[in-house]
Amino acid sequence: ALINGLSKIPTHQKKTVYLCQLLIRIEKGKNLECCFENDQRISPLESALSFWTLLEKEEIKLEKLHEDIRRLIQIQIIAVHMENGYFKEAAEVLERLFTDSETDKPLRVKLATVIKSKDPYLPLLQTFSYSLLISKIKSYVELFMKENETNFLIQAATKQVESKGLGATALQNKTVNVNENHKWNLKTKQRFVLSIILLRDVLGHGRMRNCCLNVDSSLIWMYINCLLGLNSLQNVEKNGGALDYGRRRQRWTYKEDLALKSGIREFGVGNWAKILIHGDFNNRTSVMLKDRWRTL
Repeated sequence: ALINGLSKIPTHQKKTVYLCQLLIRIEKGKNLECCFENDQRISPLESALSFWTLLEKEEIKLEKLHEDIRRLIQIQIIAVHMENGYFKEAAEVLERLFTDSETDKPLRVKLATVIKSKDPYLPLLQTFSYSLLISKIKSYVELFMKENETNFLIQAATKQVESKGLGATALQNKTVNVNENHKWNLKTKQRFVLSIILLRDVLGHGRMRNCCLNVDSSLIWMYINCLLGLNSLQNVEKNGGALDYGRRRQRWTYKEDLALKSGIREFGVGNWAKILIHGDFNNRTSVMLKDRWRTL
C-alpha cells in the first residue's frame, strides 16, 4: 500500500490494510492525546470507526458481528471521553457519530442521557466495556486469519524442490498409509519435508556467501540432513511416521546407552543436540537423551 498506493492494491489486500489501521487505533483507543487524523478533535477510536466502516463495506456475511463491533466502538468513544472528564467533547462526538436515521435513534438517545448524567460508570457503559470491544475485535481477527491463510511456505518450498529436480510433484502426490485418526498427518509430513529441504538450501546459500548466523550453522546443517534422512516420506510410510514413533515407548538399547555416555564425555552434559547428531540413536530426540541421562 505504501509503495503502490491504496487505490492500486487488490481488494483482499485492502482489507488487510484496513484491519491493520483499525487495530493500531483500537490499541491506542484510551489515549486521547494520540491523534491519527488532521482534525485534532478526532480520537483514536473515532478514527478506528472510519476504518471499521470500510471493512464493513468489503463484506456482508458477518452482519451480527459487524453490528456488535460498530455499537461497541461508538459507545466506547463516548465512554473514553467521559472517563477523562471531557463531557462537552463527548456531546460533540455524539453529534458527529449519529445521523438522523431511525435505526440509530435508540442508541443516540441513550448515550445523550448518559452524557448528561456525567457518570462514566453507568450500567450501559459497563455492559459495553472496552474489554468486550477487544474480545469482539479478536473474534473478527481470528475469522479473518482463517479465511486468509497463506500457503506461502509450502509454495516456495515446492518451487525450490522443483528447481533442484527433486520431484516435488511426486512428493506432494505421495500416498501415505494413515488411519482414520491421523489423516491430517499426510499434509503435515509433506509440509515438513518440503520446508526442511527449502531451509537446507537457504542455509546452503548462506554458507556460500559467508553469511553469519547467530547459531552454529554447521550444526544446523547436520541436523537438517539428519531430519531429512529420518523423516523422508519413504521412511514415514515404512515406519508409520515420526509422530507415531514419539508416542511409542522404545526401550533403550545397550548400544544407545554407550553412544549417550560417549557423547557426554565428548561434548558434556547439556549439549544434547550435538550428542544426538554425532551418536547412533534410533529415532531419539534431544529431550529423550536428556531424560535417559537423568535415569542413568
